[in-house]
Amino acid sequence: MSFIEVKNISKTFKVAKRGSGLKNGIKSFFKRDYIAIDAASDISFEMDKGEIVGYIGPNGAGKSTTIKILSGILVPDSGTVKVNGLVPWVDRKEYVSNIGVVFGQRSQLWWDIPAIDTFDLLKDMYKIDEKAYEKTKNELISLLKIEDVVKVPVRQLSLGQRMRCEIAASLLHKPKILFLDEPTIGLDAVSKKIVRDFIKKINKEENTTIILTTHDMSDIEALAKRIILIGKGKILYDGTLQKLKNRYGNNKKVVITTQNRLSNINKKGIISHKKNEIGYEFIVDVNILTINEFLKYLGTKIEIEDVDIDNVGIDDVIIKTYEEYDL
Repeated sequence: MSFIEVKNISKTFKVAKRGSGLKNGIKSFFKRDYIAIDAASDISFEMDKGEIVGYIGPNGAGKSTTIKILSGILVPDSGTVKVNGLVPWVDRKEYVSNIGVVFGQRSQLWWDIPAIDTFDLLKDMYKIDEKAYEKTKNELISLLKIEDVVKVPVRQLSLGQRMRCEIAASLLHKPKILFLDEPTIGLDAVSKKIVRDFIKKINKEENTTIILTTHDMSDIEALAKRIILIGKGKILYDGTLQKLKNRYGNNKKVVITTQNRLSNINKKGIISHKKNEIGYEFIVDVNILTINEFLKYLGTKIEIEDVDIDNVGIDDVIIKTYEEYDL
């Protein structure tokens, strides 16, 4: 039996629809038309205890809906969910004591008081033993490097400082599962590294199960070996990140430095090209068009000053996958 079992969950929302203009506005005031949006459609997956999974997809794909169902905030129209033997929206009281949730654009910290005061409130809410609370709190403050900020009103903190306090708040009760929704959004490089290192540490030492949703593919690459790709409310891919990379392993990124303008590119094997500040960036399928053949072809059109060749990055792989599924 898996630690997390999601079977055939579906969720549809009814959204009001109205045309533009005053006439349509008045009409919708008296009679509204609605359209059905399938936010989740027959989604199934399983996770083992201690696993980190990247749950990714474009905006509106259904990621947040799935996370809200898993955290017990929403009830699906159909399907079942069991997490450590509990149904999130049925066994809510027992269930929430075992989960931690961090939403990058929403705060659980009280805005006008220091984060340390919110920590004390959470201790009482979760009925954490005083000795255990002090030990956990001090460990989290040290590991997340927030010693100097926990006594400052939250409204005065930078985004990076606040996010680290948010993560600490979500882990005071030592949850078995952690839901992270855009945990590094807007953070600087130093804060991102602190957060990522911390996530890896609690996963390794506490065997915490983690579901990570993010648009920052460097988060996925740093933390998750397995990804679940969702689009239009359906799961499109569930497997290792490496396997997804291998799917486009024959693609190379070629950056050309040139002062010339390029036009009329029409060569089989050139998947895409775009202008950048120094010239152009190409994605080339080397199984169809070798780099030598590509450069020879390009040399007939522009004067090449410099060339940089690299494997396609994770961002390009995900973009290509989105294109493949028409997302």
